[in-house]
Amino acid sequence: MIGFINTERRRHSTPVAWLLLLWLTTLLQIQQAACLAILPESIRARRYYYPLAPDWRGSLNQKETTAPDISGAGADASTNVRAAIMSDDNTKFAARNPDELYNTSPRAISETSPKMAVTTPTVAASPSYSSPPYKGSGNKPSPVFFSSSRPFSSKGYSHQQPPQTKGDADNSTTKPSNGDLFSTPISPDLSIPQSIPSQPNHPAPRTGIKQSQEGNRTAIPTNKFHANFFLGSQSSSVWTHPYSLQWAKGQGSSSAWGLAVSHTNASQRFFGEPDPSGSGAARWFGNPLGRADVVLSERELEKGNATGGVELMTQDIKEQSVRVQLVAGGDVKLEAPVVQGMGMVTALYKQGTPVIKSGIGWKMVTKAVGVVKAGVVKYRLVMEDGATWLLYATGGDVSAIKRGEPGGLELEVQGNNVAVAKGSFTGMLQVAKLPGGSANGTEGVADAEKLYDAACGTYATGVELSGSVDGPKGRYTFSFQTEGLSTNSSLVMFALPHHQASFSSDTASKVVSSVKLDTTTKGVAVAVVGDSWTMEEEVSKPMSIGFVPWTPEAGSAKNISDSAKELIKTIAQQELLGTSQGQGILSQTDQPSMYYGGKALAKFASILVAVNDVLGETDLAKKGLELLKVAFARYSDNQQQYPLAYDQSWGGLVSSASYTTGDSGADFGNTYYNDHHFHYGYFIYTGAVLAHLDPTWASSASNLAYVNSLVRDVANPSSSLDPHFPSFRTFDWYHGHSWAHGLFEASDGKDQESSSEDSMHVYALLMWAQATNNQALYQRSALQLSLLSRSLNSYYLYSSSNPSSQIQPKEFVGNKVAGILFENKIDHVTFFGNKKEYIQGIHMLPLLPHTLFVRNKEFVKEEWEAFFAGGEADKAEGAWKGVLYGNYATIDPRGAWDVFTGASGVPPGGSQLADQGRGSWNGTSGTGTGEPTTGNATATPTSTSEPTTPGGISSKMVRRTIRRALDKGKGKMGMPLTRASLPKAKRDGGFSHENIDGGASLTWYLTWCAALGGL
Repeated sequence: MIGFINTERRRHSTPVAWLLLLWLTTLLQIQQAACLAILPESIRARRYYYPLAPDWRGSLNQKETTAPDISGAGADASTNVRAAIMSDDNTKFAARNPDELYNTSPRAISETSPKMAVTTPTVAASPSYSSPPYKGSGNKPSPVFFSSSRPFSSKGYSHQQPPQTKGDADNSTTKPSNGDLFSTPISPDLSIPQSIPSQPNHPAPRTGIKQSQEGNRTAIPTNKFHANFFLGSQSSSVWTHPYSLQWAKGQGSSSAWGLAVSHTNASQRFFGEPDPSGSGAARWFGNPLGRADVVLSERELEKGNATGGVELMTQDIKEQSVRVQLVAGGDVKLEAPVVQGMGMVTALYKQGTPVIKSGIGWKMVTKAVGVVKAGVVKYRLVMEDGATWLLYATGGDVSAIKRGEPGGLELEVQGNNVAVAKGSFTGMLQVAKLPGGSANGTEGVADAEKLYDAACGTYATGVELSGSVDGPKGRYTFSFQTEGLSTNSSLVMFALPHHQASFSSDTASKVVSSVKLDTTTKGVAVAVVGDSWTMEEEVSKPMSIGFVPWTPEAGSAKNISDSAKELIKTIAQQELLGTSQGQGILSQTDQPSMYYGGKALAKFASILVAVNDVLGETDLAKKGLELLKVAFARYSDNQQQYPLAYDQSWGGLVSSASYTTGDSGADFGNTYYNDHHFHYGYFIYTGAVLAHLDPTWASSASNLAYVNSLVRDVANPSSSLDPHFPSFRTFDWYHGHSWAHGLFEASDGKDQESSSEDSMHVYALLMWAQATNNQALYQRSALQLSLLSRSLNSYYLYSSSNPSSQIQPKEFVGNKVAGILFENKIDHVTFFGNKKEYIQGIHMLPLLPHTLFVRNKEFVKEEWEAFFAGGEADKAEGAWKGVLYGNYATIDPRGAWDVFTGASGVPPGGSQLADQGRGSWNGTSGTGTGEPTTGNATATPTSTSEPTTPGGISSKMVRRTIRRALDKGKGKMGMPLTRASLPKAKRDGGFSHENIDGGASLTWYLTWCAALGGL
């Protein structure tokens, strides 16, 4: 034993200033609530930020850190009410609009350091690469593909053909290569469309990035877990799960300059006040920040800026990994390979003097007796909060250890939170936390220690993603790249719940189920031993989804009655052609925003699907199709109000809005890579519909290149093959869902609000692949959609039948949806308000054929009963009402139909199917015709109220009511809320034009209801 220390943590009282801040914050919330707009577009147009759950940094300024007592669940949380996305200048902590929130103007890239050069890549224009001849021995392209050349061989691959389309669209050269779905680029043409100019600089500096990627050309990931290492102050946390890492930067109770490693147990979470919706659930929960349980540092680093400055540098930035270097006086003193899911945190030293610190403090530090393995010294750190951490020092250089030569690290303990090596050290330090603790017992402790003893000396440096689809089964594999000891050591990583549920039998056999650690927002992670994982997903259902409404039970549904077709046709003529023969399409899609422009285009695309594929009105569809082509060309020719530019600094297609206005929040931060999958997903879907209805449209090189470039921006499978874009900018294959948060430092990590727009973007990829015969993209997107559905039902959507009910805290799942899911907390709110229709509805829209694949009927039923039954849906503001009832159609299509047409009034909680052999819903099955064959008694919320409007209204009367309303509502409305006028129901609470979202239409909602219900 080299040290035995007993200490008491010092408790900090809450300053009076915090109470004053709480009072001011309350006033700000009241002021903001009064200013909230009614409609989704008017709210989101400027992306107002509703006050979110507090962070626990303990400071209003993100760059400064104090350390309130955070050792347990009873610790005081900061009352800092902050916007989710923080700029470098956070003086306006309660900012509620982008002008305040992003108080920065475009800045030049920072100057390079004379010691550690930071270079900005210059991406030369790529030629249109010609494809080498097909040389594989596997299946050659189907005859439907007219191209005779292929970029890669397909040796030995079992092809899953996407649904074939007629025509000439040629993405056919993108079939899977060598059986790996991730080894084939989106397109053989790797150039940027000529209509899109290049922009050499970006207003967000690439702080500390050492561009070591191949050829200085590989794009840098913008929305991944490690972004806080190179954004803003560089001192916000990064979550690898189950651990979090942070550059201590001389802050906090540790006052360290090294790499702080933290972990919080579920017992240490904070829970917010009860949700205002009345659900009884906590509005938010989160985890303490800035704990700094163990800080790995070095003596020269601990001198701080006195030695010429300490810098954090990053290199080898990949989708699931990064190398972090801490530099003092221009010399690298510590290097840490950081990988998602890593079981031990590793720091590498070369002739340095390690320093170990702690912001928690330790009660006892002991050195293990005996030899763990050759050249390894082991220490046990028993912390003030009851947790135990193990520290392994593999001394000497690795080659010496491999030869069995002795090495070692001798620590001198100096007080309750500092230990310093007695001499120079070359090798690695690794820390890992044992399960349990004062509040969690001793389960798995012995197994974990044995596991860590066996794993010490080896660490992961990166992850190679591969995958395949064979028949109905899809697989994706993480192959972990490792360094360190090659023998007598095994890699340990941690898997999240959705991984565990989908492991192949071989990977499942590697799970050590007794060794588990809590994560911040993803349940309990378990240890897995081995250099690779394989996860399996069923892909037959997503591969059966097309452009028309779809259900898991029946597949595509488009058989509706003639009377329904007549009614829908009447609405479609007005919405599609308008009173000025199509000027509605052209004006409504002319937006200063990629988000709203995409939504408007997608609205008309879905109308065309309804008219052509369901109604069979091909002549009407052709008229609308030609107009939509013209509207889309405004964007594909890059002639919209804020054209796109190719950003050479980070690598991606961005709106020029922030360059032009100086407002980093313009278009929801598109220029800063916020929400690209939402924005571009709508365009990709529209392009898919155009190619579906007119295959010759996609055979145009410019049209194909434009949509493919948007696909490449959000879903590039390999940045090594297509270096213009990072691999999967937003989608996180470790977490199984996307992150919408771009180039803004964030104290609670990356976040995403709209899970339904996340799934929309993957559905759009699937449809674009289907329409253009892109086999690799089609299979990959089917796999991706299956994974996303599993992940969302594990972490975002809460019902008694979903895995989430056992994963997320019982105090929170009553909210039914996450609201905003951060890496460190979940907040049942939106960025634009806290009304329940906003919070629940943002996880509903847009309603498209894939919706029921993600949002199952049991979940929709439970959510409806919890929030919108008993007439609560009728109280929804503006366009959210249409979203709610469109969602309701997935469990009661006829009831929703009655609401949209006004045929039976608005159902107070349930639906009233008068004159259809069905009285008021009381939990018993009705006998009405045209009802779905399953789920009648269980899928519809109970209601005992009778409708006030007779139900025996004829379709002719309904059409006359609709026509009158449409005629009354003629004329152009203000943008971006321009929509065709809609019928009003025959009682208060019915529908008007304000009740349809700008990305939706009454045509699609009626088609949706009729197809799902067989009406």
